Amino acid sequence: MQPVTTSQFTEFEPRLIEEIEKSGILKKMGAGEELMRPGMYVRSIPIILSGSLKIMRQDDGGNETFLYFLTKGDTCAMSLTCCSANRPSTVRAVAEEPTELIMVPVEKLDQWMTMYPSWKIFVFQAYQRRFDDMLEAVDSLAFRRMDERIWRLLKKKAALQEKRFVYSTHQELADELSTSREVVTRLLKKLEGMGKIKTHRNRIEIIEVRGETVRK
Repeated sequence: MQPVTTSQFTEFEPRLIEEIEKSGILKKMGAGEELMRPGMYVRSIPIILSGSLKIMRQDDGGNETFLYFLTKGDTCAMSLTCCSANRPSTVRAVAEEPTELIMVPVEKLDQWMTMYPSWKIFVFQAYQRRFDDMLEAVDSLAFRRMDERIWRLLKKKAALQEKRFVYSTHQELADELSTSREVVTRLLKKLEGMGKIKTHRNRIEIIEVRGETVRK
């Protein structure tokens, strides 16, 4: 296994880092690869070393809605809940780009909570961040127009890699926003007409973010 260095987890006690190195398993994922899906039992706690995951919620009809991204240093609060309660996942986690994670055995969750203050803080902060993300997702669904939602999603995707190009198809964006490809195509044309984006084959170029150009 690739060693986990203290530079990756500066907030953890040295002894906890040693435990992560000893018990964790490195997992490499390609873009689009699935980590979790609804109904799947989670046996390990993922901590992202590089890359990003997108978390999707699926309804009974199979339609999905984007909830939030997980990036370097994050863990999934949903997986923590599923692990502690021995419940199946209710979300789908997919690699947005090539991603590396360290998978920590589920039995370490409670054990480390009593042994390492930094781990307890890490877990509680993960819950708080995901709660905030969920509130934002609910607000977006309830109060924002679809053109605002797609613009916010494009900006988030661009910010993940600090680049100006988003490599998502119209259908992928439609799936993430729980709408149709035709609606996405129409709204992208609207954003292009406003000078916010420029569409290319298999990619979308972000021209303006809050009055500034996303760096290349």
